[in-house]
Amino acid sequence: MKTLNRSLLATAIGFAVASPAAMADIKLADKLTVSGFVDMSFVYTDNDAAPETTQVFGVDQVETDFMYTGENGVSANVDIQFGESGDGSGTDETFVEQAYITKTLTDSVSVKAGRFLSYSGWETAEPTGLYQYSSTGYGDLFYGGYQQGVSAYYDGAVDVMASVVNDLANPIDNDTETLTVELGVAVEPMAGVTAKLFYMTGDDNDIINFWTSYEVDALTLALEYSVADYADDSEASGYLLMANYAMGDYGVTFRYHDYEVEDAGGTTTRENDAITIAPSYAVSSDLLLVAEYRMDSFGVTDQDSLALEALYTF
Repeated sequence: MKTLNRSLLATAIGFAVASPAAMADIKLADKLTVSGFVDMSFVYTDNDAAPETTQVFGVDQVETDFMYTGENGVSANVDIQFGESGDGSGTDETFVEQAYITKTLTDSVSVKAGRFLSYSGWETAEPTGLYQYSSTGYGDLFYGGYQQGVSAYYDGAVDVMASVVNDLANPIDNDTETLTVELGVAVEPMAGVTAKLFYMTGDDNDIINFWTSYEVDALTLALEYSVADYADDSEASGYLLMANYAMGDYGVTFRYHDYEVEDAGGTTTRENDAITIAPSYAVSSDLLLVAEYRMDSFGVTDQDSLALEALYTF
């Protein structure tokens, strides 16, 4: 039901509901820590094109993340996820979501290899990094997603990210005959302002993703814009505007997004715009409740949905 900017996970729920939920690092051994979450929800959906409404409740996702800190700047991360298979069958699936080894070369430079999440995209792949219940739904068009390859990160006045992967959003692809390159830069020009720009190219697909955010006191504002040219000569563009405000244990998020895909002949094959309103309440430092009302337009049909989410982190 869900579509990491890991730095966003550093803020505790109780400090500011504006920020995504924080996961603790539980020490299992001298060099081994574990963290994770349990995410469940109830969703009511009313689509104009459907004969009746739908109501579903269940556990959306459970994840356990292991991190081992070795010698000489070497560490390993393995994330295990349980959730629905994603193919519409409603079956359970447990799999390794991420598995990579990182080598810290200097205080500023690190390299990792394996299966990992792309740096691109404002909205994270995990519910712990979202400011509301749902994602926009355009991540598969403009984000690198989970992928398999090698990545380098430079942390300086201007952060630079570079990855060479087998394929975008395909972590099980092991074919290296055609590779995809992802490049990114990030700057913080002033206090509270972050801007990131990504370019992904490979297999005749070219994607540009840009986002910027501004945080001041309890207010977080974000803007994202993306464009893409695909191998089949189709094109896509999309954007989002988001505002989040926190007051003690309470928070509220407002988001508007819009995207469109056109085929080679200029015919719209996929489109969506939506308004999302999501208040939240931190019951404790590890339990977050989110309510979301979303109004979608898919061009020829409209849809309203209401979601109630419980997100427990550990």
